[in-house]
Amino acid sequence: MKPAYFYNDVKTEKAILVGVHRKGDRENHLKDYLDELEALTTTAGAITKGRITQNLEYPDPRTFLGEGKLGELETMVKVEGADMVIFDDELSPSQIRNIERVIKDVKILDRSMLILDIFSKNAKTAQAKTQVELAQNQYMLPRLTKMWTHLSKQKGGIGMKGPGETEIETDRRVIRSNITKLQERLALIEKQNYVQRQNRFDKKRVALVGYTNVGKSTIMNLLSNADILAENKLFATLDSTVRKVVLEDHRTEGRHIPILLSDTVGFIRKLPTLLIESFKSTLAEVIEADALIHVIDISNPEFENQMLLVKQTLFEIGAKDKPTLLVFNKIDAYLESNPDTVLTEFERSWISKEHAPVVFISATSKTNILGFKQKIVELFSENY
Repeated sequence: MKPAYFYNDVKTEKAILVGVHRKGDRENHLKDYLDELEALTTTAGAITKGRITQNLEYPDPRTFLGEGKLGELETMVKVEGADMVIFDDELSPSQIRNIERVIKDVKILDRSMLILDIFSKNAKTAQAKTQVELAQNQYMLPRLTKMWTHLSKQKGGIGMKGPGETEIETDRRVIRSNITKLQERLALIEKQNYVQRQNRFDKKRVALVGYTNVGKSTIMNLLSNADILAENKLFATLDSTVRKVVLEDHRTEGRHIPILLSDTVGFIRKLPTLLIESFKSTLAEVIEADALIHVIDISNPEFENQMLLVKQTLFEIGAKDKPTLLVFNKIDAYLESNPDTVLTEFERSWISKEHAPVVFISATSKTNILGFKQKIVELFSENY
């Protein structure tokens, strides 16, 4: 019988994860981050066979890890038969080269490269594909190492689906040319999308925002009766989707409020800057929205940190001051783990803390969806 990591005669790649616990980090900080890195690895299609961690004030500028820990990593790679090593931080070109000299014949990836790979696999529309390819080219430009000398369409696996895939001829001159062409193509697509958004200016627009995998697509399907992919995976959807939704105001009989609801790419910590830049045209749905629905997975122990990251990202793209409804999703899973929680007290604490309307729902079990819809109506009634 074949091992569990074989499927349809294709061997699943095996990965070792690497993280550094920095001075001042809280106790479980690194474990939570590597748990998320493992989820990203699973989404990319690999399995995690081990973890290497080290306490350092700063990562080593030459090899990220210290010499002894790097040797420990080399041993684990051999023992586990790993195909790749994935670092939770972005590696410099020189760090990649130096690590490759010690740990031979495996792929050395960093978090940014892994996320780019996931985006590449999940991009469906011309816009998303162009955005991802642009980010890949920009990322590859300073990192032309031996890893790229043997790229071909026959060479598969995580981190190998790079743009071009035509061996070392993807040199800096060719990549710069690609970047220029992709930027021109993206500008043309954005011009077309801008015209479409102009035609919607007479309608109220609401954008769903939140950390990746908090349930935005499920909520979109619920409110709009749409059929958008909603998987329990990070970055299952990349393209912004817009649907018309008509909400009934239960306080005033016969009053209905039509809105345009958009679902956008989820945020994540350490999202490569190149991707944020490339996806700014997609995030225009957020920037130009009249109001935001910030979806939070309350069952995730890290939900407060995820909230802060989303707010920080909204600040960076210029969308921090919009009327916002906080939607704590997956409340059924949270109450199962915290049966003594009194929601009314929890709600009061968050209203006073965030100065924003709050609602608790479960999109999968359809808990409190009517209350959720009414909160959206009230958001517009109070602000417009």
